[in-house]
Amino acid sequence: MPVADSGTAAPGGAGPSAPAQPAEAPAAVPAESSAVPAESSAVPDGPEGTTTRPARRRGRTTLIVATAAVLGLVAGTCVGYLVQADREPTKLPSLSQPVVAQAKGEGPEPLSAAQDRRVKTDGDLRKLLIKRPKGTKVPDWEPGEDGWLNMADYADQLENSGREFGDLVKSEYRRAAGTSWLVGSNQSVEIRLVQYRQEESLGASDRVSWWDTDDTSSWPIPGAGDGMVYLFKVERKAGYLPLYKAQASASRGDIAMEIWIYDTKPIPKSKIMDLAKRQMERL
Repeated sequence: MPVADSGTAAPGGAGPSAPAQPAEAPAAVPAESSAVPAESSAVPDGPEGTTTRPARRRGRTTLIVATAAVLGLVAGTCVGYLVQADREPTKLPSLSQPVVAQAKGEGPEPLSAAQDRRVKTDGDLRKLLIKRPKGTKVPDWEPGEDGWLNMADYADQLENSGREFGDLVKSEYRRAAGTSWLVGSNQSVEIRLVQYRQEESLGASDRVSWWDTDDTSSWPIPGAGDGMVYLFKVERKAGYLPLYKAQASASRGDIAMEIWIYDTKPIPKSKIMDLAKRQMERL
């Protein structure tokens, strides 16, 4: 006689009894079963007398709080805008103000030339030039008038005077003073102090860096920053005496210093260096 499968109920009657389960791990019984009351949702999952709750889903509360914060911020902004829009505009102070009474009493004494360099450089530039050495002569071709050189006079002393004039305009040329002297019949010395306005460019220092230093020997002037002295190679031309040239240039503030020495004999480095240092000391 065939026997029904133990896991399947026999047709028309009750199924076979369930196999016994171990006492330490009772199987969960469906809610419909009479073994566990339907009203209880606790599921035994631990030692005797303890139950565990099903895990709760997280995230919904956080989303609600964040949404409320955003809505509160938007509402506060709208309320603040409406309140400000209903207010009368604040009147700006008048541009014309009453004259403020000046303080009484004597003001501070102006700084001396030793304390304020502009007092010295805004004065007579001719007084800052080295004095002509005794025994020297004033050349007949000295440029300018009474020691002053206007822009055309100064540009005329340079090569390609037309181009130089335009460069001086761009460099904000202000004024220049100069002196010259002759030593014997073959040596000449020229010194120029050229002042620039320097409102949009550093004309003095730019002018010093402009000098062509090809085919020269050069040395820095002590304590003069960008100051340099140069000895050029001798120039020889048929029918003429050889020409030796030395040059010094430096800037201090808005003034550029320029010195030239011409001679038919070699010019010692010490001579041009001494003139440059003495002239810079006066600035």
